[in-house]
Amino acid sequence: MLNSARQVPLRSALWLGFFAAILASWIWLYDMARRMGLDLVGAVRPDAMMPMDMMQDMARFWPLFLMWTVMMAAMMLPTLVPTLTTYDTLIHSADGSRPGWLGVLAGYSAVWLTFAAGITILQLLFAQWGLIDRMGIARSGYIAAALLFVVGLYQFTWIKEMCHGVCHAPMHYFLGHWRTGFAGGTRMGLGLGAYCAGCCWGFMALGFVGGVMSLLWMGLATVIMVLEKLPQVGAYITKPVGVALIVAAIGLTAKTSGILG
Repeated sequence: MLNSARQVPLRSALWLGFFAAILASWIWLYDMARRMGLDLVGAVRPDAMMPMDMMQDMARFWPLFLMWTVMMAAMMLPTLVPTLTTYDTLIHSADGSRPGWLGVLAGYSAVWLTFAAGITILQLLFAQWGLIDRMGIARSGYIAAALLFVVGLYQFTWIKEMCHGVCHAPMHYFLGHWRTGFAGGTRMGLGLGAYCAGCCWGFMALGFVGGVMSLLWMGLATVIMVLEKLPQVGAYITKPVGVALIVAAIGLTAKTSGILG
């Protein structure tokens, strides 16, 4: 009974720390965008000028990696809420534990840190090849349309369906891969993070369409990814989102070609 009473404040503290990390990430991104002179869509305001040190940072690995890391925390941690809530129930009904809960969070975060490093390298390469500008936006409408089309098409693939199935119903994953303690939680978190990356990588890649520092894109992508993982609605929006992206790709192609004027 005493042990159960001690678990209540610990659980509250962990959840408060989790949501505080999300809030701090969004505040950091907003402040960075403001200091760079960007508006909500990631465009440079007419009356603003990006500081020289920030301009140089956009072409270096570590500052850019830090930006993507904070962006991953802001966008991907909210999508983990259903999974952590599911694990929470297993603390009471199975032999889950708070160290295990932290392990799931650590493993999941490790996957997205790796993803942040990979997409940082990709952004630097794209910039070096002249495919994107300093804000990370595709210089060609055709490139942006191709990204929209590929990500939209991916929504209909069996890989997306498989990965989404795990993200959508984490209880099944826990039942089939159950491990105890922090090490066990970390192992499960790594697996869940890998499936999550397989489910959501496309929305990250669309940053090169909307602008990697666009708060509007980040917010919209976060809402879509959270909704995809909700048991009540997730299964119903995956394909409609794919259709919307493909239609947007066709429209952007037509506009770039001059068909729409």
